Amino acid sequence: MSNTLKATKLDFSLVKPYIKVIGFTMLLPIAFAAINRSLLTGVSFAMCFIAMTTGYTFSVTEKNSMERLYGILPIKKSEMVTGRYLFVLALGAMALVVSLITQPIVLRAMGESVGTLDMISAAIGGLFALYTVFQIPGYYKYGAIKGRVFMYIPVAGFLATLFFLPKMPADNPIVTTVVSSPVLLIGLVLVLVVVMYAVSIWFSIRIMEKKEM
Repeated sequence: MSNTLKATKLDFSLVKPYIKVIGFTMLLPIAFAAINRSLLTGVSFAMCFIAMTTGYTFSVTEKNSMERLYGILPIKKSEMVTGRYLFVLALGAMALVVSLITQPIVLRAMGESVGTLDMISAAIGGLFALYTVFQIPGYYKYGAIKGRVFMYIPVAGFLATLFFLPKMPADNPIVTTVVSSPVLLIGLVLVLVVVMYAVSIWFSIRIMEKKEM
C-alpha cells in the first residue's frame, strides 16, 4: 500500500505545472451551471472536464521518457497502475465535492431552489461519469499521443448526458427510484463504480505487465 501511495504522490508531482489549469476547469462548470440553471448538468460538466485531465500524467511521462525511471523504481507495475487510479479518483472526488459545494451556492444566489433531491441527483450523475475506466486502459495501451482520441470520451459522454437527461420522463424507473429510495440507488451506483473500476484496473495491469520498461 505504501508503494501505491508513493506512486500517487509521484503523479501529483507530475501535474504540478498544470495545477492552475485544473483549478480553472473547476470554475467553468460553475458558470455553465449558472447559465443552464441546472446543478445536474453543471456537475456533469465538471466531471467531464476533470476526466479530460487524466491524460496529463501519461503525456508528461511519455514526453520526458520517464518509463526508464519507473523501470528502476522499487515498485511493482501493479502498484504503479493502482497508484495512477488512486490519483485519478482523488481528482474526481475533489471535482465532485467542489462542484456540490460551489454550484448550489451560486444557483441559490441567483434565486434557484436547490433541494436535497437535486443534490442527490447531481451526486449520482457525478458518480455515473465513469469516463476514466475507459480512458486509462486506452492510455496504457496506446500512450498519450497515439491514444489522444481517449481524451474526447468525456466530451461524448457529457453530450450524451445533456441530450438524454432532458428527455427522461418523470415516471422513468431511475427518477422514481431517486424519489422513493435515493439511498438504495446511491448504493447500487457505488457498487457499479467499484466493479467497473476493478475491471478497468485489471485490464490496465494486464497491459502494463506485457510492456517492457
